[in-house]
Amino acid sequence: MAEVEMRIRGLMMDPVTNMPIVILKDLDDSMMLPIWVGVYEANAIALEIEKIATPRPMTHDLIRNMLMGCETGIQRVVVSELKDDTFFAVIWLERAGELVSIDSRPSDALALALRLDCPIYVEEQVIASSKVSAAVSEKSSSEELKRWLENLGDEDLGQYKM
Repeated sequence: MAEVEMRIRGLMMDPVTNMPIVILKDLDDSMMLPIWVGVYEANAIALEIEKIATPRPMTHDLIRNMLMGCETGIQRVVVSELKDDTFFAVIWLERAGELVSIDSRPSDALALALRLDCPIYVEEQVIASSKVSAAVSEKSSSEELKRWLENLGDEDLGQYKM
């Protein structure tokens, strides 16, 4: 399956549900993928975006420290599936030339990717499914949100713009 490299372009609040959204954009800024995450996960991502140090290691910092201590890196993270409005991700660990895939929530994969400066990819079928899902949900109350996301510009990404 083909993958598209993306970057976190911002973190914002959904004006309809008041839930955090991580905005991924491809390197050409031609494709966008919003991923709704929990408040705690959004906080973990925001702390790293803003490079805010905490007095003690938070969970994702602990995982980074453990990986580094075991001489294991993250080769990449991949948002690999969208099923029943839930995103799935895979973290590809590399140790001594060997690759291991780990199932993950996208929010955790993204938080680790930021901390270890590794590339983020999204399967093309996930992007296509997301668009189909958005088109279907257009008939519901999320039509306003869909329109808002489509017209989103860099200036709208708030304090967590990347």
